[in-house]
Amino acid sequence: MISRVALVLALVPGLLALSAPTQPLRPMTAAAIVDKMLDRNPGLTSYRARVHVTTHMLSFPFLSPTLDGTTYYKRPSKFVVVFDRVPAYAAGFSKIFNNVGDPGAWSKDNIVSYAGTRVWSGRPVYILTVAPRQYSDILAYAHAIVDPATWELVEMTWHYRDGGTISMRQWYRRENGYDVLAEQSAEINFRVRASSHATYGKYQMNVPIADSVFTGAK
Repeated sequence: MISRVALVLALVPGLLALSAPTQPLRPMTAAAIVDKMLDRNPGLTSYRARVHVTTHMLSFPFLSPTLDGTTYYKRPSKFVVVFDRVPAYAAGFSKIFNNVGDPGAWSKDNIVSYAGTRVWSGRPVYILTVAPRQYSDILAYAHAIVDPATWELVEMTWHYRDGGTISMRQWYRRENGYDVLAEQSAEINFRVRASSHATYGKYQMNVPIADSVFTGAK
């Protein structure tokens, strides 16, 4: 009996922690959240890595293109994914990966605003609204979900004026002491229905990257 009581008492703190309500997040400005996201890897000045993307079109023309390319980043706000070859019918898919991009560059063509908090995958997260500075008759806005435990962009969803959406989920890994993108999955319900999954190879970090890589990318 004593051992059973001791076991219950030992489990009580853990049970209380599981049942305790999640602490609400304090409001933050959009600029402060973006700064936290950019500070995740303070010693990382540049990187490049190979990326492999498989796509399955769930509507006509029901194709499954495979894309291979290279992702590049250079501090402070240069990011691009350059695919080796993109079939004409898959040209729009490549834009999805570049649109996630670097949060530091979002404000160049968009207004980034704080949209509150919510519970996502069982944990509290921040929501940012990213809307075009100039009116677009195609894209209305995007919502970015930021995990304050890591300041990672874990999901971004674009909302289009015709009711279509594209949602990108992201996973990360630690490599050489840095927090880097490992995988992405996209669900596309805009003009066509499709899903895609991207995996990232080994990163080359803090290496020279010519500015022409970014200015010449489409």
